[in-house]
Amino acid sequence: MSGVWMRRVVLALAFACTHIVVLAIHLPVREFAGDGFFDHWDFYGNVDNTTWGNVTYVDEPTARAQQLIYTNGQGNVVMRVDNFTTLTPAQLVLRNSLRLTTKDRFQIGSLIIIDVVHMPYGCSVWPAFWTLGSPQDWPVGGEIDLIEGVNNMGFNQIAIHTTEGCYQTQIAEQTGVLLEGDCSNDRGCITRETKPNSFGAAFAQAGGGVWALQIAESGIYAWFWSRPDIPENIRNATPQTPIDTIPWGFPTAAYPNTRCNINQFFSPQHLVLLTTLCGAWAGEPSVYASTCQTPTNSCFADNILGNGANYLNAFWEIRYIRIYLSEDAPPPPPPTSATPTPTPTQTPPATTTDPRQLPPPSTSSGSAVGLQWDNSWANMKFSGILGLLGTIFML
Repeated sequence: MSGVWMRRVVLALAFACTHIVVLAIHLPVREFAGDGFFDHWDFYGNVDNTTWGNVTYVDEPTARAQQLIYTNGQGNVVMRVDNFTTLTPAQLVLRNSLRLTTKDRFQIGSLIIIDVVHMPYGCSVWPAFWTLGSPQDWPVGGEIDLIEGVNNMGFNQIAIHTTEGCYQTQIAEQTGVLLEGDCSNDRGCITRETKPNSFGAAFAQAGGGVWALQIAESGIYAWFWSRPDIPENIRNATPQTPIDTIPWGFPTAAYPNTRCNINQFFSPQHLVLLTTLCGAWAGEPSVYASTCQTPTNSCFADNILGNGANYLNAFWEIRYIRIYLSEDAPPPPPPTSATPTPTPTQTPPATTTDPRQLPPPSTSSGSAVGLQWDNSWANMKFSGILGLLGTIFML
């Protein structure tokens, strides 16, 4: 055995034994992509009654009728905020937007990868991609915020929320900056991204990027890569390719089980994808003023009201979301419905139109104001030792 090869083996094994990641290969379970993306999600169909944003999360028929959701010419899914309806002052003013929740739940052993080309951004805009424990009430089942920020922030924040007793260790091996270590407080355990281009306009100008979230008994770990830096094993993967986390290096955020019992604090998780406006974070006056200087310095008056043209960049463009399970994990739980399921509608044909250039729908209206798994996994179970050896030889 050559000295170079031996050194590679030692380095790989040393990294694998740091407890930051699990050695198991992750096997593909489901992909959300293209025209079938929305088939496995529930639409909220209500106002934002959790973070109190000035939006109505519309149901699927409304979203399709107003072209708030569609698949573009590149095969990417687009989800946008209403940027065409003129809203005037009233007792309650809400702009149409979207909140989607997966019917499936994803347990410990899951690896979630999302490839985003464009995320919503701008003053008053609050995008988030996160997970929510089920079936318990928040935060009994835990919450993991993978993508979240507001207004013109220059960086993404990652956080977890739990009941009392879960903490993020100060010595966690991660590249992000720890902002808060008590996961039971209102803000949760927060880590700030330090890599460039992780949020907002800079993210879009760099061509987007990829996040990965690993939920393991050893802990919860989150990675981010801007488009030019995406690891080869993700960049070259197909929906059928197993994934190994070892080549990725230290994560942005690490929540090891040394101070947080993952089995105790996290039940199987639904995925949630949304955009709200203003609300308890983006609309908080000091937060808003820190990155937005507008005529009246009012999140509501300077953004929600008017013709909506300021929301031309308030859209998600997503290549895919892929779900994997570690090789030694049990099969996934059966799907549930986290929110009322709308009447199915036909998927519209793909469009090449940029969401910033779509004309208003012919029957558009103002926002409502009323309160109103996959069996293939079992066939893909196989030994991960070959994948691990392949990783070692490629180091």
